Amino acid sequence: MMIEDKELEVKRAILAAALPGVAFDGWSWKTLKSAAVSAGLPVSAARRAFPGGPVELIDFFLAETDRQMLAVLEEMDLPSMRIRDRIGAAVQERLRLMAPHREAVRRAMLLLMRPGQGVRAARCLYRTVDAMWWAAGDTATDFNHYTKRGLLAGVYTSTLVYWLNDQSDDFVDTWAFLDRRIGDVMQIQKATGKLKGCRDRLPTPWRALSVLRYGRSTGQSTPA
Repeated sequence: MMIEDKELEVKRAILAAALPGVAFDGWSWKTLKSAAVSAGLPVSAARRAFPGGPVELIDFFLAETDRQMLAVLEEMDLPSMRIRDRIGAAVQERLRLMAPHREAVRRAMLLLMRPGQGVRAARCLYRTVDAMWWAAGDTATDFNHYTKRGLLAGVYTSTLVYWLNDQSDDFVDTWAFLDRRIGDVMQIQKATGKLKGCRDRLPTPWRALSVLRYGRSTGQSTPA
């Protein structure tokens, strides 16, 4: 356990040192190695911590943001809120956590959109929306589990893209956009309740989410 804790500590130190440099040098080996040095570690520590390179560092960055988001949400009185407000709070808090590193997020999205990164991008997206739904109190394990996550993936990614270009004060335009998107999805979700008996006839993207949940894949996927 102590070894695992030390490895996690090293990863977090490298990530913290890397984020300021990403805006200039992108998610690159140069940034990764420089971050290790800035964190007081040997250059070799960068490769040991992230043998998969910059994309692995991005994956860790997104996972850490998910973890931080859940910690914030645990301090909120989510049970007293409507479901749509719980989901809205989850998306807002995640974007607020990433706000100091908006350029790093933009560059991460561009890298994950490159050929060969589709599966990793989709897994990261699934991890995020799954965390949001669990924080919101969703414990469904049937087909509805994947329907909800598929719909939220669309809401989150469209809001993320809007947020990246939002110049309004405190992102008020983004929050208004998010509220509209959630409203649209709530209407869609009512309709999907009628489809539970038709899962075998549904398009393959819905089944793809169940594959990603368990880390298996039969081909490339793309984020919603």
